[in-house]
Amino acid sequence: MYSWLMKSIYKNILQSIKKREKLLAVLIDPDKTKPEGLDGFMQKLNSSAATHIFVGGSTVEAFATENLVVTLKKHTNLPIILFPGDVSQITNHANAILYLSLLSGRNPEYLIGKHVASVSKLRNSSLEVIPTGYLLIENGKETAVQRVTQTEPMPVNKVQTIVDTAKAGELLGMELIYLEAGSGAEKAIPSSVISAVKEDLKIPLIVGGGIRSKEQLDTAYKAGADLVVIGTAFEEDEAFFNEIKK
Repeated sequence: MYSWLMKSIYKNILQSIKKREKLLAVLIDPDKTKPEGLDGFMQKLNSSAATHIFVGGSTVEAFATENLVVTLKKHTNLPIILFPGDVSQITNHANAILYLSLLSGRNPEYLIGKHVASVSKLRNSSLEVIPTGYLLIENGKETAVQRVTQTEPMPVNKVQTIVDTAKAGELLGMELIYLEAGSGAEKAIPSSVISAVKEDLKIPLIVGGGIRSKEQLDTAYKAGADLVVIGTAFEEDEAFFNEIKK
């Protein structure tokens, strides 16, 4: 039996949702965060309300992800989940991987091509693989995901198309849907979009991008996000960090 069939992290997510617990992931980009000097940052993270750590980026140097994950595991007991932009970011030192299919685009490489290339790494891996439908939503500026994947984000005013795309992902067997405004997004995903997608799904919903305040975080939860992802705000805004302490 492949080790990726053991779904402890995904089961924990489902159990938390059943208990109406809101989950929070801190996204750490290996291209922007070096293993050296992580002590202070990890003290903040461990004392925050974060429940998961996501690691990944659109463009990352070889071995940077693995080196960062190895260091992170020395500083925290939180589950570390890969959020890879490429096959090169897969490391067996993490706990799980979001197996992302870019449903909002039509580039076959990011719908299935990269996945085929990753199988040789995952076949004998201990990583828990979580199939995830990934939808990039416009936020007011071009994102790294858009440049790297050569796909356009979904227009924020095309709510029904976004809802239908997310539902199609669920029907294809995805276990998570991830609505993403992109790293450094100018605008967070509107609550109207989040609530419309959540209402039509039977699987957990992740929302990330552009969330820079406790108010925006709470708005995403109230709209229906089961897990919210923050990155830039956690790194740059001390006030925001203080608001999300345990």
